[in-house]
Amino acid sequence: MTDHAAVVHGEPVPKERVNAFLRTVPERPVRGAGLYSSAAAPQGATSHNDTADGHRHDEALSAPARAERQRRRWATQVVVADELARRACTDRGLAPPAEVSPARLLAVPEKDVADLGSIVAAALAHSPAARALLAELETEQDVPEEAVRDYYERNRDRFLTPDALRRGVDPFGQAAPTDFLPFAQVRQGVAGELRRAAGRRAFFAWFDRARADVAYAAGHEHPGDPSHPDHEHRH
Repeated sequence: MTDHAAVVHGEPVPKERVNAFLRTVPERPVRGAGLYSSAAAPQGATSHNDTADGHRHDEALSAPARAERQRRRWATQVVVADELARRACTDRGLAPPAEVSPARLLAVPEKDVADLGSIVAAALAHSPAARALLAELETEQDVPEEAVRDYYERNRDRFLTPDALRRGVDPFGQAAPTDFLPFAQVRQGVAGELRRAAGRRAFFAWFDRARADVAYAAGHEHPGDPSHPDHEHRH
């Protein structure tokens, strides 16, 4: 019986870190616990039997027991993301972020769950290191001027003036140039939005690479690992 949930770069992550995180979240994780930042569980992921005799008894587990086991696997991914982000911050020379008491876990907005997946959304709420890394990745993104202009031109409905909105102007129909906010007025906001989106994509890519070599203890595997029968993987 091991006392760790995972091994990250040769260092064990104690099960107590997962248990401490679980004590801060509802009995069931946020809706969409099977949502992930990329399409699949880490490549090469394998599942271990949870029983001492090495036989699978998944079918004998009640639905609440299976849900709780998935909740533990989900929580392990969040804790692993925090550990990986701490190491990435150290490697990048980022100042250690202030710790957040486990009892004060930040709420995870439903929109973030939809946009990021519940693992990444919860990691960003739980882990100051993950937030610091995301902020750093956002600053590294270069958004070309032509990309900002292209977004403005292709999403005209987002830039109608308040008066045009009140009049029900069709942005793709007989709208006049004066029905739209000038590009110069919205350029900074559009560029910031595109930079944040690029930063999130960079964070997803980093997370997928960083967790590729993580080894999980039995019962703590990725919840989307198809090699265990009750895996859950939705988009």
